[in-house]
Amino acid sequence: MTTSTRVEAYDRTVWARRVNYGMKAAIVLAFVFALTLPFDHLEGKAMGMRVPLFVGSAAVVPLVERFRRHRRSPYPHTADALVVAPFLVDTLGNLLGIYDTWSGTDDILHFVNWVLLVGAFQAFRFRRTDSRLDAVLLGAGFGALAIVAWEIMEWAVDETGAGGGLGLTYGDTIGDLVLSTSGGILGAMVGVRLFGPRAATATT
Repeated sequence: MTTSTRVEAYDRTVWARRVNYGMKAAIVLAFVFALTLPFDHLEGKAMGMRVPLFVGSAAVVPLVERFRRHRRSPYPHTADALVVAPFLVDTLGNLLGIYDTWSGTDDILHFVNWVLLVGAFQAFRFRRTDSRLDAVLLGAGFGALAIVAWEIMEWAVDETGAGGGLGLTYGDTIGDLVLSTSGGILGAMVGVRLFGPRAATATT
């Protein structure tokens, strides 16, 4: 008896591949526009400093797969697209000026982006566990570590004044930790539900 996962079925579809490649193309184009066109509202956003991390997100899963001893079959298109998704959403939020026109954007996107990020984690792992609770806790823990790392990075940028500084406050940091951790918990639960094991099937 073998157990396949729902995400493996998704990854075999042509749509998973198309969405994945489309996300990668979109984030590259978004930064081309941001860095070459005269958008006044992007002043002080440190868009140039974001390029290595944000565009680099498109290379994370391919690099992991490249150096794995046993590569996954099918290729994890779902996880690959979901890794890029939070960075694309954040970039579009800045490019379209949504952060500047709606004060609640940052809070909402901290929650939504961590749903996506932890969903990527669950999809990439192809969760095969008898305990859904363990899978959820593992994903939620990953999300919590990710937001702590993100806030440390933001603190470093703010302290050094790189890109004009971020003007962070203690309240901003605590709010981001709460929202992103909550989003990570939801992402872990949704990921286990959508990407987890399918019914066992007999094999010869």
